[in-house]
Amino acid sequence: MNRVAVDFGVFQVYWYSIFIIIGMLVGMFLVYSESKKKKISDSVVTNIIFYTVLVSIVGARIYYVMFNWGYYSEHSLEILEIWNGGLAIHGAIIFGGSFLIAYCMKKRLDVSMVLDICCVGLIIGQAIGRWGNFFNQEAYGAEVSLDFLKGLHLPQFIIDGMHIGTKYYHPTFLYESIWCIIGFIALLVIRKRRYIKTGQIFGLYCMWYSLGRFFIEISRQDSLMLGPIKMAQLVSIGMFGLGLYFFIRRFKCARFDHLYNNEGVTIQMQ
Repeated sequence: MNRVAVDFGVFQVYWYSIFIIIGMLVGMFLVYSESKKKKISDSVVTNIIFYTVLVSIVGARIYYVMFNWGYYSEHSLEILEIWNGGLAIHGAIIFGGSFLIAYCMKKRLDVSMVLDICCVGLIIGQAIGRWGNFFNQEAYGAEVSLDFLKGLHLPQFIIDGMHIGTKYYHPTFLYESIWCIIGFIALLVIRKRRYIKTGQIFGLYCMWYSLGRFFIEISRQDSLMLGPIKMAQLVSIGMFGLGLYFFIRRFKCARFDHLYNNEGVTIQMQ
């Protein structure tokens, strides 16, 4: 598996970087598109995307390095080499999400509405970004047989990519990518429903992604650990609880309160 997409001699462009960038661009496009429908000013959405993406990338790297400090403490220069992998999605969600909420509160924006808009772009970005893990031959699962992979009717290039060393492994990157694509389609459908309320789309995203990630993580061989605990599973439990809270809290509201598809709402920079 060649991790380099283009070699210019003095520097290389890695497949990992390409898929991460594609994922971000697709996600940004969807956020911009939905923001216009919700009459959110361009200045608001531009600031939200720029700063949140920046904080998310830094947060994803900090999170990964923190749980691999034994290695990076002795190879400090490699901390900046994000093209070699090592961007933890949970770090991006925690840091980026926290910043986004704080930013919206400071600017007096509807936090739930903004989270709803952003999470749809995020989940498809995650689906695309997982393919960067494939080319880096990371985020794979437990050992399996060649016959098992053939039984999944996978394209040959995926089977070849899961041949690491002398063994074959579960393509858990693919499982998560497919799970996120299904979630993306479901969220697109759900957010068109007339009586869906603000915050519930984000709640469904948290529950859907964390449910899949919790069980996929069982097989992962490169999990970030907190002692004997897989951090991704621990965070997934917390995310599921957060999502459940965001989803059910609107049940106490009147039917026509806090509707996501309320055409009369305009969000401007304060």
